[in-house]
Amino acid sequence: MKIVVLDGYLLGFGGRSWEPIARHGEFVYHDMTTAQDDVAAVIGNADAVYTNRCPVSAETIGRCPNLKMICSFGTGYNQIDLDAANRRGIAVCNIPSYGRGAVAQMAAALLFAIVRNVSAFDHYVKTVGWTSPNDPEICSIRQMELTGKTIGILGMGDIGYAVAKIAMAMDMKVLAYRRRPDPSLENEQLRFVDLDTLLRESDILSLHCPLTDETRGMINREALAKMKDGAILINTGRGAVLEEAAVVEALDSGKLYAVGADVFSGDPCGRDNPLANHPRCIATPHVAWTPAETRDRVIAIAGENLAAFLANRPQNVVNAPKPVQ
Repeated sequence: MKIVVLDGYLLGFGGRSWEPIARHGEFVYHDMTTAQDDVAAVIGNADAVYTNRCPVSAETIGRCPNLKMICSFGTGYNQIDLDAANRRGIAVCNIPSYGRGAVAQMAAALLFAIVRNVSAFDHYVKTVGWTSPNDPEICSIRQMELTGKTIGILGMGDIGYAVAKIAMAMDMKVLAYRRRPDPSLENEQLRFVDLDTLLRESDILSLHCPLTDETRGMINREALAKMKDGAILINTGRGAVLEEAAVVEALDSGKLYAVGADVFSGDPCGRDNPLANHPRCIATPHVAWTPAETRDRVIAIAGENLAAFLANRPQNVVNAPKPVQ
């Protein structure tokens, strides 16, 4: 069994151990492989390949005859051509639920940064100096209490529910939307609603849905127009779920009070992204998933995926590979 990691730098930095994967065969590690590289040549005669953000296209799959398993280092797998993998009988696996705590924490951190303006107060204390309790500069920094507010969770999976629990602990009301509602999760504070109701009634909208053809550009001008004036938008899901130009317009007009975003339509977003650089956007560089404990969990589950595949009981398979004739 030859195993290739295409782009392990973001997972492995700081000395994370690759032993959970490497113990299963000949292990070949690469810090970085990108779409500009010859990905098929990097994979070579490998049986299993792991990718974080490096695309594994139909052309690449066609040139790698030994491939039997492709694993995404994450919950999302839109960087892998599922149709091509299906045709070849290649199992595609992901790492579900690994970042529930970490990503929920980041969604909450972005929201807290907006409503309590901690960075602005910290900057004031360190630069101006806090000398008077009656300083009008302090009083002019806007704050907001979350108790009693309504948060809408678009995508009530493991991460969305973790965010909902944080919100309920602060006595917030929670509205949730997903294609197949789960009534067992409902209580006095949480209920499932349709998408229009979610948009219309939420003071804060937090996005936790995967990027699919259905969700791409889902938060567009039409969706934003349905939202409350002065609403807050949090995105720790996928950047392309937003139409960023429409979101910037909504910030400029005051339709949105603020945005907290860990992801952008171009990832990395570069120096000139209008949303990332907007004065009422709190921007972080796709780091919700990167605590050391979270990355160790990804590698461990990735190793379990390979062990299960080798034992003919594959787990976390996201496609429907045709049996090899």
